[in-house]
Amino acid sequence: MSHVWECMVRNSPGGSLPLRVGIDARLVYYHPAGIARYCLQLMRALAEVDKEDQFVIFQSRRDAQQLISQGNFQHRPLWTPSHHRLEQYLLSMELRFTPLDVLHSPDFIPPFRRRCRSIITIHDLNFLLYPQFLTKSSARYYGQIDQAVRRTDHIIAVSESTRRDIVRLLGVPEQMITVIHEAPRRFFHRLGASRLDRTICSSAGAAGLTEALGYHRYGIEPEAFREARLILAWGANIHGTNVHLWPFIAEARRRGAKLYVIDPVATRTARLADRHYAPYPGSDAALALGLMHVILREGLQDAEYVARHTSGVEALAGRVREYSPGKVAALTGIAAEDIETLAREYATTRPSAIRLNYGASRSERGAMSFRAVALLPALTGAWKYAGGGLLASTSAAFQLNRAALEMPELQLRSPLGREARLVNMSRLGHALTELDGPPVHALVVYNSNPAAIAPDQRRVLSGLRREDLFTVVLEQFQNDTADYADILLPATTFLEHTDLYFAYGHCHLQLARPALPAPGEAKSNVEVFRLLARRMGFGEACFADSEDAMIRALLGSGHPFLEGITLEALEREHSIRLKISPPGEPFLPFAQGGFGTPSGRCEFRAETLGYTPPVESRLGGEAGRYPLEMVSSKNDDSMNSTFGNRPEVDAQTARLWMHAGDAAARGISDGDPVRVFNARGECRLKASVNGGVRPGVVRAPSVRWAKASPEGWNVNVLVSGRLTDAGGGPCFYSCLVEVEKCGDETAIR
Repeated sequence: MSHVWECMVRNSPGGSLPLRVGIDARLVYYHPAGIARYCLQLMRALAEVDKEDQFVIFQSRRDAQQLISQGNFQHRPLWTPSHHRLEQYLLSMELRFTPLDVLHSPDFIPPFRRRCRSIITIHDLNFLLYPQFLTKSSARYYGQIDQAVRRTDHIIAVSESTRRDIVRLLGVPEQMITVIHEAPRRFFHRLGASRLDRTICSSAGAAGLTEALGYHRYGIEPEAFREARLILAWGANIHGTNVHLWPFIAEARRRGAKLYVIDPVATRTARLADRHYAPYPGSDAALALGLMHVILREGLQDAEYVARHTSGVEALAGRVREYSPGKVAALTGIAAEDIETLAREYATTRPSAIRLNYGASRSERGAMSFRAVALLPALTGAWKYAGGGLLASTSAAFQLNRAALEMPELQLRSPLGREARLVNMSRLGHALTELDGPPVHALVVYNSNPAAIAPDQRRVLSGLRREDLFTVVLEQFQNDTADYADILLPATTFLEHTDLYFAYGHCHLQLARPALPAPGEAKSNVEVFRLLARRMGFGEACFADSEDAMIRALLGSGHPFLEGITLEALEREHSIRLKISPPGEPFLPFAQGGFGTPSGRCEFRAETLGYTPPVESRLGGEAGRYPLEMVSSKNDDSMNSTFGNRPEVDAQTARLWMHAGDAAARGISDGDPVRVFNARGECRLKASVNGGVRPGVVRAPSVRWAKASPEGWNVNVLVSGRLTDAGGGPCFYSCLVEVEKCGDETAIR
């Protein structure tokens, strides 16, 4: 933190040494949670790392405690109460007698009259994103944000998403904002370890949703699907990987609703659907643009909703004119007449709901695919209706105080004394074999099996085999990654420890208590890092926090969605729906607009929309030598690599689905052992000629443990390290391969 005011004051004309830094700590008395905790931890970290500057702690006159007992810290009482409607004016008068070089306001409200440089912290902009949940008094208070950012010299944001919101919603230049990141866990903050950019699951989709809606993971509830008359399962194998949604879809169908599936693979859901559209892998954006073409050409858009709650529809109409059904048919493999029919039916059926899942985002054009699909409900006005709109993820509704759990300020106490570098999880192979300045010398793995699930597997395993890499794995099973561990620590399962569960597929917060005692020497992740912190001499009180204390801190965000949800309430009820709408009323996030954009409208921004086939696709530049598009989508009866130790799961994930024409052309019959290969590697599987894929597509249900294969590879050895068009995600489904019968009956177990 101190580097912010050092750069701002010391490097300015007349900058002095040492600095006199004021910190507004009144919230510690008035609201002893959330931001107050942030403020306390900030001051404690500064006391540890900064012995040079002079700090003046302004606290409530009612607060008798000395917050920091150190020679370069002074305490001054203030009469002005926190969150007073005249706070900024009263502070100006009270502070005029205290000379300062810089004043830090952790709750974004600086004095009206400035007598020194000003820094404010903005923790989030939920009050702008969800104004409908503000009381009149809180609306007046948070309404000061525009004046606050104009009166300050620098802004601290606690996350990259907050930084983006500040730029987008308040028009603040990026160079005026410093991010003190909240992503890693507190132990690794204190250690000074590299931070992990967790991109491997949903980052591309989140980037696309943010472009379309202004929010990254926000949509209708699963329960709303029972009201829909038309449901599009787009890249979503609901019956296999989203089973808790299926009862609501079944209820809707009993009422006469239709279910259409858009997926390159004939999944369980597709086989149960009223209609199945099988586009080429990674071509979803082209299909969405083609649907827009028909809707706008025939005037099927909701003109009133579009006029009131969107912008740029005229430019959009011009942009999608080039995506005629004929052109889109060539790009997607879906017949032009089917595109016409689907567009008309989607636009005229009310309510219509789209279940968009991350299968559509795991290609090279994944972010654009998500964005284009997410624009469709705004064009048709589907957001207006209960049972209408789109669901990709609900995780943004869980507005927990993650900064209080993860404590990014601990980075200041690490040996680095600053924020650590960020390493993209989707480029783990590069990080373990090529990253320098410095190289990665130690790896701690928990809640993951990267040796099996990461792309670019050849480089990942090469890195894990390094003699100079110290690897610690916390696991319940001897999985692929555990085989490379220098130290393997037994971990508890979800049945054996306390945890708080949020979700991306529903809106219920859940508390779990141990149902069984931990077996043997197994310990929870929390307990392992607590013990490690003690052994490493980390003296901060936070490392003694109990699980219940951490849960209370998480719940203490003050966000309206969490109002009244306490640990005690969760103990009684176990599962509580977020306060996203009054009881008994549907959650309609964008019925009245309120998109998370500067204008509050869904901004089509047609000039940035478009589709180019992925490099590794039948229409890309590398289809000559490797003509088959491989989709390694999730296996129905496992979760990623979990349960890969079970023989029946291994048998399912050792299969390669093929079209009969592709198999016959290669002399392959159902059940034959086959070699799947490209320039990056090869693996051996067993052919399933089952009608589950279209010509030119193969599917490998994932993720198999690599150790189960005689060669020690799974299909991720075939997947490149290329990243998605936005979000830095992996391109699992943009992968070209060739297949041949291998003739070795012993190659497949």
